[in-house]
Amino acid sequence: MAAHAADNEGNLYTGPNTEDTPAIVEATAFSGGIVIAQVNERVPTGTALPRIDIPAGWVDFVVQAPRPNVIEPLFTRDPAQISEIQVLMAMMAIKGIYAEYGVQRLNHGIGFDTAAIELLLPTYGEQLGLKGKICRHWALNPHPALIPAIEAGWVESIHSFGSELGMEDYIRARGDIFFTGADGSLRSNRAFCQAAGHYACDLFIGSTLQMDLDGNSSTATLGRIAGFGGAPNMGADARGRRHVSPAWKKAGEQARAGRHGAAGTPRGQKLVVQMVETFREHMQQAFVETLDAWQLAEQAGMELPPIMIYGEDVTHVLTEEGIANLLLCRTDEERQQAIRGVAGYTAVGLARDARMVENLRDRGVIQRPQDLGIDPREATRHRLAARNMRDLVRASGGRYQPPKRFRNW
Repeated sequence: MAAHAADNEGNLYTGPNTEDTPAIVEATAFSGGIVIAQVNERVPTGTALPRIDIPAGWVDFVVQAPRPNVIEPLFTRDPAQISEIQVLMAMMAIKGIYAEYGVQRLNHGIGFDTAAIELLLPTYGEQLGLKGKICRHWALNPHPALIPAIEAGWVESIHSFGSELGMEDYIRARGDIFFTGADGSLRSNRAFCQAAGHYACDLFIGSTLQMDLDGNSSTATLGRIAGFGGAPNMGADARGRRHVSPAWKKAGEQARAGRHGAAGTPRGQKLVVQMVETFREHMQQAFVETLDAWQLAEQAGMELPPIMIYGEDVTHVLTEEGIANLLLCRTDEERQQAIRGVAGYTAVGLARDARMVENLRDRGVIQRPQDLGIDPREATRHRLAARNMRDLVRASGGRYQPPKRFRNW
């Protein structure tokens, strides 16, 4: 495993990117395994580590590396790359889902779609009077795109899976928001954050590469197998949850209205939103009759197809065409037509039953931007609280230091 520093006794300081390292080391140390720590530095005798993340008793060998370990800025998105279609989708997410359910505790996936939501909170969200009503508590890595919302007073707490390169000084300055130690560095914890994301969050929203008519989605496609990250856990309804929040309760009520027996037993449900443009890069269709995951499973001899999020957990599908609220569907046919109804000009979308889709729209299962009072012509990049990396630096008071690849100055 890798750590930032070690003292002479072998105690380890993992720095802001602690993530799930202590849990893995503990499991190894207490099952007869051998723990070898690669560290960037060994502090001089008599010098205390900023904190002890892993005790020496769990470590067998410490090796100082010839150069520091490399950290990639996985969660940084340049606002300059956000399109006006993504702005439109973000406006629909805020007004049609976040405001509708009063989402307070949430997790965002990685992508320009969710970065657009974060950058619209201090502008469009403020215009809607939603400050203090949505998006207060986050299970999230330190997304730079969230800086304007933090500075505008939208965010009360962020518990992180890991850190993000360039955000160190900003995190240190905002210990009121992030979980930091006495030295001001972030104490991330992937195991705790996954648990919080699964059981405590009211909403997960993220993108995908393919979705089928049952709502199953995957980033594993032919010729490209992208990692799922935390999406299978974040994007799953926690059946063991018992504590109630308004958003969780409302979603559960919608899903069970009119049902009887076990299917109608009152309980809440996590909001799981798949946010995707109907056509991806190179005009590849995001909606398909059958996921590539099935063919991949056959080719690789997998026991199960690599599905990222199962359709039975998906509550909303959001595209530039509108929102499909699957909680309100009562049959498989209704679910399929709701998905077709927001699949646009893809082959899946063109095969819709126009009359049934309009009926679903009349019932509020499908909502177009106009149904939400959103004029697509007003979905412009000018609404973003930051339109480039320099704007994010300014919003942070100069504390955010973007990696060189994101700088043009």
